[in-house]
Amino acid sequence: MLLAIDIGNTNIVFALCNGDIKAQWRIKTDMHRTSDEYAVWLYALMREKGIEPAQVTDAILSSVVPDANFAIKTFIRSYLKCDPLVIAGGEVDLGMKVLIDNPRELGADRLINAFAAWNEHKQALIIIDFGTATTFDVVSAQGEYVGGVIAPGINLSMEALRAAAAKLHGVAIVRPQKVIGTGTTGAMQSGIYYGYTGLVEGIITRIKAERGEAMKVVATGGLAPLYSEATKLIDMVDHDLTIRGLRLIHARKK
Repeated sequence: MLLAIDIGNTNIVFALCNGDIKAQWRIKTDMHRTSDEYAVWLYALMREKGIEPAQVTDAILSSVVPDANFAIKTFIRSYLKCDPLVIAGGEVDLGMKVLIDNPRELGADRLINAFAAWNEHKQALIIIDFGTATTFDVVSAQGEYVGGVIAPGINLSMEALRAAAAKLHGVAIVRPQKVIGTGTTGAMQSGIYYGYTGLVEGIITRIKAERGEAMKVVATGGLAPLYSEATKLIDMVDHDLTIRGLRLIHARKK
């Protein structure tokens, strides 16, 4: 059984794979958490699903938070008795050409998403990840990673708005019934929902115009379903894209 771990800026996802994804859990990213704490937390969740830790034979780790890596690698080596394959960025050879100026700058999660989506769809793609940042990654019809767009994440933007304006408060991110809000909460919800819908549609449209080719748009991340309801330009939502990518990479490296 493979333990696939995706360390993001906001959350860390742990997934157990054996042919397909058997179980997955997420925990808040905390650079001060120890290897022992990960063991206590994850072992309890695994046993709740009827999975014994001894069943884990391999591990793969993707990270955009270097300071969180040590404790998790120590947990894997000390408790699971295996050495994790670490995917740290765009310099990893996945058989996918990375055509940006400095491949080392490319976040591991973005490369993995592009690799997984290309392996599944085999066509020109735009992959949108609604995470801490909202990222758009572009893959050519030949399977080349050609670049992307990074915008502030939706929750990050909401928090910045709340922190900078004394009279504004935090609100839930939902789809308002009307664009024009009749109160502060409704106005903020409309701005964050329809504002980001406009951002997503505008960037997709400009990427397609610049590339001049038919492209499939795949969305992932926690808020992907909410925003896919707002626009017909998102073709599909794929919740498990990163974990499937890690599984594919592990099989390839194996």
